[in-house]
Amino acid sequence: MEKYLNEFAVGQKGKVKRITADGKIKRRLFDMGVTPNAEILLRKIAPLGDPIEVTIRGYELSLRRTEAQAILMEVESD
Repeated sequence: MEKYLNEFAVGQKGKVKRITADGKIKRRLFDMGVTPNAEILLRKIAPLGDPIEVTIRGYELSLRRTEAQAILMEVESD
């Protein structure tokens, strides 16, 4: 099943399928290691929903909700 990272619940994980943003946002995500087939675990969501904290490639990364909306994920079935 596919869904965007901003739609994940805490503790849910999946693999990056593709980045739907263009330009600077796409480049910034790629520079931070958010690339196709990278595994992401959603760890925390701030009380007001922005930012979110994920674990990717063994480190914690904070993303804005707008950045998470550009990351199409393949959800792992439990």
